[in-house]
Amino acid sequence: MTTTATMRALDETSGAVRVEDLYETDIDDLWQACTTPERLARWLARVEGDLRVGGTVQVVFTSTWTGPMVVEACEAPHHLLLTTEPGTDDEGQIEAWLTEEGDRTRLVVEERGLPITHLPFHASGWRVHLEDLGRSLEAGGPVHPEGWSSDAGAPSWKRRWEELTPAYQQMEIG
Repeated sequence: MTTTATMRALDETSGAVRVEDLYETDIDDLWQACTTPERLARWLARVEGDLRVGGTVQVVFTSTWTGPMVVEACEAPHHLLLTTEPGTDDEGQIEAWLTEEGDRTRLVVEERGLPITHLPFHASGWRVHLEDLGRSLEAGGPVHPEGWSSDAGAPSWKRRWEELTPAYQQMEIG
């Protein structure tokens, strides 16, 4: 695994973070890890709600971010698009693409609509999330057995995020 994260401005005030990695699993397994509540809870978030296009889900990430998301597109096993905090000033999007590369699968995740000043924090956060996905796939189970909530993130997630964030704060935003 070699997770990479980049940041770019969309306009004067908002931007996007893009992360990607190549995983030692087939596209169907990775799709399940990215779209089923049981598998998501192993590495990224607890998800409850209406898991269909047009449906709203409530999410609690290992990072503590908590809120609603609307499923805008779900094209198994290649494409997922979610709107975060729909109808608010903080509305954004998270989009994921999965691509087969031989017997491995590449995952690209992009979060858009973030304040420019928040990009380094989200870049390091998404990098940790994708690293956690890799660890979950290797272990075949959860990587945060200590748990997390909207008030307290997963301790190992937070430690890694704190380790990575200074480097992203030094990076140029493209």
